[in-house]
Amino acid sequence: MRFDEAYSGKVFIMSREDGEAADAVIYGMPMDWTVSFRPGSRFGPNRIREASIGLEEYSPYLDRHLEEVNFFDAGDIPLPFGNPQRSIDMIEEYIGTLLEKGKFPLGLGGEHLVTWPVLKAMYCKYPDLAVIHIDAHTDLREEYEGEPLSHSTPIRKACELMGPEHVYSFGIRSGMREEFQYAKESGMYLAKYDVVEPLKGVLPKLAGRPVYVTIDIDVLDPAFAPGTGTAEAGGISSKELLEAIHMIADSDIQVVGGDLVEVAPAYDPTEQTVIAASKFVREMLLGWVK
Repeated sequence: MRFDEAYSGKVFIMSREDGEAADAVIYGMPMDWTVSFRPGSRFGPNRIREASIGLEEYSPYLDRHLEEVNFFDAGDIPLPFGNPQRSIDMIEEYIGTLLEKGKFPLGLGGEHLVTWPVLKAMYCKYPDLAVIHIDAHTDLREEYEGEPLSHSTPIRKACELMGPEHVYSFGIRSGMREEFQYAKESGMYLAKYDVVEPLKGVLPKLAGRPVYVTIDIDVLDPAFAPGTGTAEAGGISSKELLEAIHMIADSDIQVVGGDLVEVAPAYDPTEQTVIAASKFVREMLLGWVK
């Protein structure tokens, strides 16, 4: 299951060696072919892995240790540079394979368009799927400069696939007027600016349902995560995002997969973004993989 041809030798801390026996699989989606501002998120997955070596394996938040989670780091999917459609097809095919084998998929991006093929595969297995989307941006455009395959479109595509009433967005503070109008008129849930408080109200409504969680690192204020392609002032703190991850873990929803996207290491020489991202991934593994 490991992508040997493209694999660099880096793995997330405490990754197991046997992918077939693993309950969860970490995989990278090194794609930034459609970004509208600053490229570089294709380097995010491996830098997150590198930063994980500085983590403690134990989470005092959850009182769990990574040795308690049987997970495997498969490396990065060898996506064809500059080819969005082929890249999307490859991601969807790979996730389908993981789901057939009963694995919990945890993806590392890459631009946010990579979430779209994952959602297509997840929806095939879970027709009652709901999506929790934590982000600075609405991502509700139908196209960007005439291109329907764009990192600004995955949530609109998700709404059209599974119905907007099954999509829940949090932390939103940027988007076109038309995107906010679509959210209001379509029936999807959109919480502006905040994550923790609105999430408290939504999680009980999703109890028992299969839920996919996608987190864009730019939901954080640039003070906490400058290493991203489309930074937006006025975001939440790292502490608040950790609280949201833990609230999801402690809820009665059935988390069936997740991803963390849009880490672009080149814009953060301090590495605080990849350090934070690696900790979020640890907490997602410990909290969401049952």
